[in-house]
Amino acid sequence: MEKTNKKKALWGILAVAVVAVAMIAAYICFKPGTSAGAKEVTIQVVDNNGETTSYDVKTDAEYLKQAMDEAEGLTYSGDESEYGMMVTTVNGVQAVYDTDGAYWAFYVNDDYCNYGIEEQPVNDQDTFKIEYTPAQ
Repeated sequence: MEKTNKKKALWGILAVAVVAVAMIAAYICFKPGTSAGAKEVTIQVVDNNGETTSYDVKTDAEYLKQAMDEAEGLTYSGDESEYGMMVTTVNGVQAVYDTDGAYWAFYVNDDYCNYGIEEQPVNDQDTFKIEYTPAQ
């Protein structure tokens, strides 16, 4: 009987290992891809008055945060969270959902960004939009 329990435990450990490897493989396959090298991107900021300011950035950045850091004249700040930086202020305009019911929405090529600024890939000719968005 003891031999059977050891065999079941071994099979259980093996099953957990297989699932873990599958999950790691899935993450590697589906994580956001980056591209190295020189790129030209546009970052547009739409403020709380609906006014748009554009920044043309020549960069080697692989992720949006670095491109934002390199955009001359663009300023932003936020709070670190378990999900990365939560941007609360852009160009001096604050949007804090808990306070004013607004937030900064991020788009890439007119699609809502699925990642935070530290993980959002930057590709050549991308257009990013950072838009003040009141809650509805």
